[in-house]
Amino acid sequence: QVQIVESGGGLVQPGGSLRLSCTASGSIFRINSMGWYRQVPGKERELVADIISGGSTNYGDSVKGRFTISRDNARNTVYLQMNSLKPEDTDVYYCNAKIVPVGHPIAYDFWGQGTQVTVSS
Repeated sequence: QVQIVESGGGLVQPGGSLRLSCTASGSIFRINSMGWYRQVPGKERELVADIISGGSTNYGDSVKGRFTISRDNARNTVYLQMNSLKPEDTDVYYCNAKIVPVGHPIAYDFWGQGTQVTVSS
């Protein structure tokens, strides 16, 4: 089995910073990518940022220049440094990992339980 555990959400004032962490553990053969998504009620889940095994990164347009994703391969952990936070960044942030489990030929999507980020004065 594979587990995804997130941490780091909370309440912050506009202009502040937060760092989210996400760790994958369990029967992992290979991690193809890890990233963060967020979901506003009534809308589809949207990409915030992801990082693939080779180190390439992708960012949603609304967070470019403010958020930075990084990864510690030895710890199967991905971090999302969020700076210059805005009220519109308020959301539940979900960690996603595309993982090939041990004994399986393909990768599957695994999701964390979500962590709340609230930006408010």
